Amino acid sequence: MSIRDRPEPLNPGPWGPISAVMNAVRVIKDLLFVGVDATADLPERVRDAVRLQQDRSERLIGWCQLALVLLFAALYTVAPKTHMDEVLKSPVPIALILYFLFTVTRLVFSYRTSLPDWYLGLSGLADLTLLMTLIWYFHIQYAQPAPFYLKAPTMLYVFIFIALRALRFEPRYVFRTGVAAALGWSVLLLYALYGDGMDPPVTRDYVEYLTMNLVLLGGELDKILSILIVTGLLTFALMRGRRTLLTAVAETHASAELSRFFAPEVAERITRGDSGPAEELTASVLYIDIRDFTKLSERISPSELMGMLTEYQSRVTPIIAAHGGTVERFTGDGVLASFGAAKPLDGFARQALNAVRAISDEIDAWSSARAAAGQPQVRIGIAVTTGRLIIGAVGGGGKLEYTLVGEPANLAAKIEKLNKDLGTRAIADRATVDRARDEGWDGQVREMRTGVVIADVNGPVDIAILEWMD
Repeated sequence: MSIRDRPEPLNPGPWGPISAVMNAVRVIKDLLFVGVDATADLPERVRDAVRLQQDRSERLIGWCQLALVLLFAALYTVAPKTHMDEVLKSPVPIALILYFLFTVTRLVFSYRTSLPDWYLGLSGLADLTLLMTLIWYFHIQYAQPAPFYLKAPTMLYVFIFIALRALRFEPRYVFRTGVAAALGWSVLLLYALYGDGMDPPVTRDYVEYLTMNLVLLGGELDKILSILIVTGLLTFALMRGRRTLLTAVAETHASAELSRFFAPEVAERITRGDSGPAEELTASVLYIDIRDFTKLSERISPSELMGMLTEYQSRVTPIIAAHGGTVERFTGDGVLASFGAAKPLDGFARQALNAVRAISDEIDAWSSARAAAGQPQVRIGIAVTTGRLIIGAVGGGGKLEYTLVGEPANLAAKIEKLNKDLGTRAIADRATVDRARDEGWDGQVREMRTGVVIADVNGPVDIAILEWMD
């Protein structure tokens, strides 16, 4: 079970405090030892995106570490030394060189691959080992008793190293680094107390603590407690923030996945949860259908049929989008698109009729290429209507469909069938042509037929023939 999916604490009761403690122990165990992948239950595409961001964070951490080791080296170089012999015997230059090599190696590998968990843990340990070594050596460098180094302001770099782990946005690395820092300072405290084998140089006087090489236990415990509190707060904040991050990444990729099945405008509305209220507006509807599709499907194999449909849709969809339209749905060999419904569009009727011409040319070229390759040619019929539409989500039982409702949507599919009877390729109703002309459309109507009776349509319809069938 991942940390981000840790169940909520049980309801308060007689065993509430015990349950809370056990839950806290389990979380701490996971943070320290388990090293679970909090993204394990997410889709692979989402996990890849999270890993990509983490890899980038590791490179940033590597550069920060390199800057810190160079800073430490500069500070050590300019710091006063007692004797040259002490410098030569000092472990600090060796620690700095080793840490520099480790950091450069880490940085190089971070650009080549994802760093494993054990290496990241070793990196945090190397940070603190270098820092504690520098602090410990202060009393030798300045020829002072061991408690001298407990007052070193360099101790504040502990919080930099803890915060540095937060860049990866994984709480377990912050927690481990903070716990290691608290343990490291505890070791330095014990060394200051018992390292020389003499009685512990302890005082309870704050002035003596500041002016003499004595240890104020309360002050040192405050430092350790501060490290643990900052670590706990950062860990808790990262656990909450990571949930939000993973949710945001998952929703972003869900939106991208939806865009594979819906138009981008529709996918965006669904992702935002903007499924209502429904909108009533005036728009144009375009419907395309492959002529004699049933006969065509009997002549080719199922795989060839699906390949043809995929290529047909991939040719039509970009043209619709290029003219500002939105594909609402695919109905087998049919394509239903709207202009000015899913998103505002100036001159939607004009754009719809321009799309008819572009689609017709594209399918002609594709059909000729298929014929040259010995494949069956493809013929289409197109119809465009304009009028009042309602766009919104319909459905139930947890399943919704974002769709168009209204007479233009129904009429487009019905008048498209007239293409076969009339021997035409593209037709539109009078409302579309009149509005398109008002919008500046300069296309040609081949013939206008008035009072055409269409099955299941109330009243006759005026039809504009845009193209005859070849």
